[in-house]
Amino acid sequence: MYLAMNRFSILEGQEEAFETVWRERESQLSDVPGFKTFHLLKGAFDENTGTTLYASHTIWADREDFVNWTKSEHFRAAHRNAGDNKHLYAGHPQFEGFEAVLSE
Repeated sequence: MYLAMNRFSILEGQEEAFETVWRERESQLSDVPGFKTFHLLKGAFDENTGTTLYASHTIWADREDFVNWTKSEHFRAAHRNAGDNKHLYAGHPQFEGFEAVLSE
């Protein structure tokens, strides 16, 4: 199993707009080999930075399936208009990838 996660710092007052972008996107993940699940997670608001933390979280059969997706037309289509929403973010998303070493 491979978990791919992007962390997003969203500017105060832009949370609903950010969630709407994700809610209304045309996802094709279910058509991609090895894809298992997707979640968009919302964290706490940070008063010091004026941001809310979010994480997009996908589970893949293995790292190879994830890497293959990042090289696919599905990936390019999913990220084609990502720059249109820069005004929602405090900085760039931060990617983190994890391979399972223990599952129960």
